[in-house]
Order: sequence, then C-alpha cells, then structure tokens
Amino acid sequence: MTDLPPPPTLHHGPPPEGQAVAIGGLYKSFGTKVAVNGLDLAVPKGTFFGLVGPNGAGKSTTLKISTGLLRPDRGEVWVAGRNVWDDPRAVKSSIGVVPEDLRLFERLTGQELLEYVGLLRGFERAVCRRRASELLEVMDLADAAGRLVLDYSTGMRKKIALGAAILHRPSVLFLDEPFESVDPLSVRTLREILSQLVGNGATVVFSSHVMEVVERLCDHVAVMHAGSVVASGPTAEVCAGRRLEDVFAEAVGHQRVATTLDWL
Repeated sequence: MTDLPPPPTLHHGPPPEGQAVAIGGLYKSFGTKVAVNGLDLAVPKGTFFGLVGPNGAGKSTTLKISTGLLRPDRGEVWVAGRNVWDDPRAVKSSIGVVPEDLRLFERLTGQELLEYVGLLRGFERAVCRRRASELLEVMDLADAAGRLVLDYSTGMRKKIALGAAILHRPSVLFLDEPFESVDPLSVRTLREILSQLVGNGATVVFSSHVMEVVERLCDHVAVMHAGSVVASGPTAEVCAGRRLEDVFAEAVGHQRVATTLDWL
C-alpha cells in the first residue's frame, strides 16, 4: 500500500496566518452515532479545496459546523481568522454557503431573491440591483429573472443559490455537493465562476462525490473516513500520479467485490 500524506495536526488557539479554515480536535455525535471524530483540517488561503469521502463520512456535518449551522460537542473551528463559535456574526459576514439541501425564498423571482440577499448583507439597493443583474447574466438566468424561483429547475436553483452566496464577494465559500443533479452546461458555468472567485484571492471549500471534478478543479484535497481526515494536502501530492478515485478507495479501505453475479 502506498503511503498517503497524513492530515495535519493542529494546535489549539488561533491558526497560522495563511489558513482560511483551521479545524482542530472536532467532535460531533448524534445519540450513539459519531459523525465527526477528532477531525483536524487545514485549508490554505486562496485554494480550491475539495473534501471527499463516502456517504456517512462526516463531510456535511463538518461543513455545517464550520459555517455556524451546527454546534460541535467539542473542538475548534477558525474561519477567515476568527473562531466560528466565539464570533459567529463576523464569520458569517465573511463567508458564503450553498448547502446540499437548498433553502430558498421560492416565492420571489430570481432578480428579487438576489436583491433581497444583497439588502440583508447591507448593500445599497442600487448596488444590489446591479450585482443581481450581472450575476443573472453570467449564470445564463437573465431570461428567468422575472420567474419565481419555485419554477426553477434543479440546475437553475443551484446557480441562483451560488449567486446569492457570492453576491457579497465572500473570502471563504463553502459548497456541499454543488454539482449534484446539475446538467453539464450548468456545471461548466458554475466551475468557471468558482475558478474566477479563487483567482481573485478567495477560498472555495466544497464536498463532492464526483471525483473527476474534484481532481480537475481542486489544487488541494482532503479524504474523510469515519468522521476523520485520513489524507490531506496538495492534490498532486495526494494522488502521486494515480487517479483520485483510486486514492480515495485505498484511503477508506475499499475492497473489490470478490464474487461475481453469474446471472448478470
């Protein structure tokens, strides 16, 4: 078995200056089920960071804790230089979030939704209107600007949710399965927007089951299993010439099926 880069061991207290997200000793359980088990993770600033792992590995729980949506049992999470649970208001003002289970104001039109989000962020109405229009144009939603979000397709809802998450130009953007159930053209649009965001100095952290997308987009990656990070680092270093899918299977101890189904 090829050795994988180990996850970093973080100290307690403020993280180093170059980290956009720093998680140390994170635990979270639901009854007898341990979802996050002593997780350590370091996300460098200005990176496109992929979080991969099998179902039940703790990815979504980790993202919810990191964005202040779920309180941990113990451990520390620092985002953009601030402790998430000591200063939640400041953290939430500097991040964007697109959760897997989208919760949108469906009785608003696309234009109204983005303008409303901008107003909630404290921008002047004229700025909100301009940015909303620009986002709708870039995301190929200009023709649907006057339609209710309730009538949007899955791909359109993903795009409008991303628009709402980046309208205030967050320093860290968290995405949970952003490309799931999205058509190829919408995926391409989302990827281009995210790449531009990172190119301008922001940090993107997203979980995904689509290994090809993670491998192509992400310059850093972490593999989660049973609530812990089992490998983390630059994508090229973690993959070491192999496909990310193979690294992932090895890291989580996946074994090939020993038997065959003769009836197939």
